[in-house]
Amino acid sequence: MTDFWCEHAQLPDKVHRGVRLVVADGRITEVTPDTKSRESDVRLRGVVLPGFANAHSHAFHRMLRGRTHADGGNFWSWRQQMYAVTSRLTPDTYFSLARGVFVEMVAVGYTVVGEFHYLHHGPGGQRYDDPNAMGEALIAAAHEAGIRLTLLDTCYLTGGLSADGHAPLDEVQTRFSDGSVQAWAERVEALRGSDVVRIGAAAHSVRALTGDQLAEFAKVVGDRPVHAHVSEQIAENLATQMVYGASPVEHLTDAGLLGEQFTAVHATHLSEDDLDLMGRSGAGACFCPTTERDLADGIGPGCELAERDVPISLGSDQHAVIDPFEEIRGIEMHERLKSHERGRFPVGDLLDMATSNGYRSLGWAGGRLAVGSLADFVAVRTDSRRTSGVGLGQVVFGATGADVTDVVVGGRRIVSGGVHPLGPVDDVVAESIAAVRAAP
Repeated sequence: MTDFWCEHAQLPDKVHRGVRLVVADGRITEVTPDTKSRESDVRLRGVVLPGFANAHSHAFHRMLRGRTHADGGNFWSWRQQMYAVTSRLTPDTYFSLARGVFVEMVAVGYTVVGEFHYLHHGPGGQRYDDPNAMGEALIAAAHEAGIRLTLLDTCYLTGGLSADGHAPLDEVQTRFSDGSVQAWAERVEALRGSDVVRIGAAAHSVRALTGDQLAEFAKVVGDRPVHAHVSEQIAENLATQMVYGASPVEHLTDAGLLGEQFTAVHATHLSEDDLDLMGRSGAGACFCPTTERDLADGIGPGCELAERDVPISLGSDQHAVIDPFEEIRGIEMHERLKSHERGRFPVGDLLDMATSNGYRSLGWAGGRLAVGSLADFVAVRTDSRRTSGVGLGQVVFGATGADVTDVVVGGRRIVSGGVHPLGPVDDVVAESIAAVRAAP
């Protein structure tokens, strides 16, 4: 049992002063506000927030940060540069890269990540001796970084979708594919979770599985959390309409995938009918504001989904930025630009998007400073040049990841005073990037 004393803490109702959080077996067992610190307490200064959930991540995309802006283009031209990164990735280099990415996440306050994992096999689709070697590399990297992980192992079977139907896999995409839904399911069955790892599932997109394959996939996923890229691009919507006579959301509904365990990633270009289907199904949506603007995808219908009680979570996706505060501000500021009005979401709702909604979408009972919740929380400075003078209940509008000083996952203090056990975060990240660049 460990007692944490928080100078201030964001409880479900508001920020309280002098909050003691008692932790046992990785969960919060007592929450007591208006207390004084004791000698035996672990003291956390500033304001303590629930741990942030990065609900959508592609670790290997981190290699593209600041390297794709010279020639303009759009999502599809960016994708070719992304595919090129895969040539340098083996289980060893993937582990090194992911460890650096996950350490970068923990350092800024992410306590759980949903890794949307589709780089399964070697060049030409050749299986490694351990068919899950790449997934196991991600699991090992998360353990070393100290972050909770939901591995969203992804089914990817076709090369794309156009008016002519589904295309065959290209040479790069063969690394992503198991050949069939059944082969994917058999491989995933061998993966094992733990107290800090969950094995989830993902259908890459309506482009990457035929309608029959999506229906088969829906039958084998069981009770796992399930994610899919949905309506990220207008071209995807048009192709799905031409081939299937339905929008991607309607197509996924027909396949039996929409439901409470399902999260639509991006959900950028939704019709009124799509929005209503999302609301009735109980499904969630994951927005990735820093990526959606970096790739010129568009601005999603955040308020429209919220009006239909669709839980929205947030992710950093391609990691052009790794900072939960930027994602929080991004979804609010995008809505302001659309509506010409401020305060589109209550601050508490924004915090829920970044914490409890993300935990829910990844299959964890966390993201709240409340009895029974996982003991995942972060301390944020209130005396930096960014946060001095901010209202404690609005610290998400002033802070950045640089203001996170302490990170606790499952009651274990991973980051203390800005220091990670693996060493200086800048060095860990730089070494991980260098290891991949040095690969043949």
